[in-house]
Amino acid sequence: MLTVTIDRPEVRNAVDPETARALEAAFETFDSDGALAVAVLTGAAGNFCAGFDLKALAGGATYAVGETGPGPMGPTRMHLGKPVLAAIEGYAVAGGLELALWCDLRIVSREATLGVFNRRFGVPLIDLGTVRLPRLVGQGRALDLILTGRPVRAEEALRIGLVERVVEPGAALAEAQRLAREIASYPQHALRGDRRSVLKQWSLSLEEAMLAEYREGTGAMSSGEALEGAQRFAEGKGRHGE
Repeated sequence: MLTVTIDRPEVRNAVDPETARALEAAFETFDSDGALAVAVLTGAAGNFCAGFDLKALAGGATYAVGETGPGPMGPTRMHLGKPVLAAIEGYAVAGGLELALWCDLRIVSREATLGVFNRRFGVPLIDLGTVRLPRLVGQGRALDLILTGRPVRAEEALRIGLVERVVEPGAALAEAQRLAREIASYPQHALRGDRRSVLKQWSLSLEEAMLAEYREGTGAMSSGEALEGAQRFAEGKGRHGE
């Protein structure tokens, strides 16, 4: 398991171009490291991320963003082969929300605040927020958040499907790391294949998605994982949630 921490507490972990490049590099390393199965993304000193650093932008900082390549926040256009969990305390807003949306699961403090706060400053969502948000919560709810820029507290975020776990204040990182270790403990061929199948299906027809799932499933079966798991089951291991 790898934990990646955005450490710019003086600006609520807002991301400047240097930090964006560092995040991209960290997740490239994670994805290529066979010893690492799951990553956790978090922020230092009680906040996840307040978005792109608008003070740096106003001061002339530039980040060359094109139709291809990395997003302004760094890894948001990357397609990783392994899951990333977001551990959210405090603010996850604007580009910080887009970073959270990029993650597979979001574990948030009960006192966390999420939202499209960039609406107030004329800054667009350009790290796939307009794509991932409606896929998570539906178009109407996504437009509610995008058009109003209003704050969303943890309980509402859980109710509308924006986050997956709500924990007590200060416990988000520990819970995300616990969950990451649990996920990492499972056989990985089938887990990663199922994850790829879920992520691929958005752009596919039902027939194409069915074929893609079949190919991922047969690939996992041929790895020997399923046979090994069946043998463990026959020996009485792994039952009743063990």
